[in-house]
Amino acid sequence: MSRASTHIFRIRFEPRIYRDIEIESGKSLYNLAAAITDAFGFELDHAFGFYSALGDHIFDSAVRYELFADLKGLNEGPGVKRTKVIQAFPEIGSKMQFMFDYGDDWRFEVEVIGRGEKTPGTRYPKVVRAVGKAPPQYAPAEEGW
Repeated sequence: MSRASTHIFRIRFEPRIYRDIEIESGKSLYNLAAAITDAFGFELDHAFGFYSALGDHIFDSAVRYELFADLKGLNEGPGVKRTKVIQAFPEIGSKMQFMFDYGDDWRFEVEVIGRGEKTPGTRYPKVVRAVGKAPPQYAPAEEGW
C-alpha cells in the first residue's frame, strides 16, 4: 500500500525572502493559499488567485485559479477550492504566481522544488525552511489614530 504524496514548494516573496512548505498533494489550492499566508504571518482575509503568468500581467495568464470562481456566477474558470495541488502543479519545476489581496497586490512565486511521501503522525502543511524576515501584511498604525 502506497502512502499519500506531498508537494514541497518554495514560496518566494523576494530573492532573499522565501519559505519552503510541504503540503499533501491532494489538498486544495485554497489550503495551499492558507499555508502560504500563514508561513509569512499574514491573515487569509482577502481574495487571491494562482496565475501561470510570472510577470506583471497576471490577468493575461493562460491558466488561472481564482477564489472568485468559487463564488457562484462570478467566473467560469476553475476555483481554488475545487482544484487540487497535484492538478495545478503536476511536476517538479512547475511554477505559478500567487496573488494575494488585489488591493495591496502581494505577489509570490510558487515553485514545486520536490515531492515526498506523507509521514504518519506529521501535521501538514508545514514550513520546512524559512529564509528572511517577512514583511508586515499591514503597515503599523500611526500614533494618534
